[in-house]
Amino acid sequence: MEYLGYFASIGIGVSLGLIGGGGSILTVPVLVYLFHIDPLLATSYSLFIVGSTSAVGAIPYFRNNLVDFQTALYFGLPSIITVFLTRLYVIEAIPNHLFQIGSFAVSKNMGIMLLFAVLMLFAALKMIKGNQEEESKKLSRQSILPLVFQGAAVGLISGLVGAGGGFLIIPALIIFNQMPMKKAVGTSLLIIAANSLFGFIGKLDFHLINWTFLLTISGIAIAGILIGSKLSQKIDGKKLKPAFGWFVLLMGIVVIIQEISK
Repeated sequence: MEYLGYFASIGIGVSLGLIGGGGSILTVPVLVYLFHIDPLLATSYSLFIVGSTSAVGAIPYFRNNLVDFQTALYFGLPSIITVFLTRLYVIEAIPNHLFQIGSFAVSKNMGIMLLFAVLMLFAALKMIKGNQEEESKKLSRQSILPLVFQGAAVGLISGLVGAGGGFLIIPALIIFNQMPMKKAVGTSLLIIAANSLFGFIGKLDFHLINWTFLLTISGIAIAGILIGSKLSQKIDGKKLKPAFGWFVLLMGIVVIIQEISK
């Protein structure tokens, strides 16, 4: 299972490099089910892996002038603040026992994984269906306020489940800023990197972290994003979204079955 986990880590990077998102939503399930990491610790690991991978992946887009720093600031700053506060205070405030229906008890770890699965299903449907926002070309430029709210919402989700939020960031960038797909991917990677790394710092327990393992997985994912960035120059990332969406949909269903059957 660990060998499969290392292979999946390459896929995390490749997906981020190709479509600027999607790969991050696989990180927690890979860590939990293939490497048997505790779900709460896996969200911290995921933030570091996704953050460092996205930071490296943003460099080629920056060199090609495909990063909108102004939008990244409007969207990213509230997102960073929210993800940091979520990791620092909200996660700690969630009780270990959430609720119980008859003999079925939902713990904190199970709740995080089920929330993650729901987001995976949402992301999968968006990728399978295709984002209508990407086809919108005549939308008037909006104020920065929607970007601020979108950023804060993505930060909350990123902090709770350890995902970079690229599957939410890219549609928001396109619909509110009329951003071309390639520039949305580059800007998304920068925002994901900032979100994830600040979120990781917000709930950092040095004594719990296996740095050798974490840096190894991050290195493999970084190799994947470099591969993905090269492939993105030859392959239309939008064509890959439906196929990847079906895979994420399957993963989401597997997570739900795994958690409910415990």
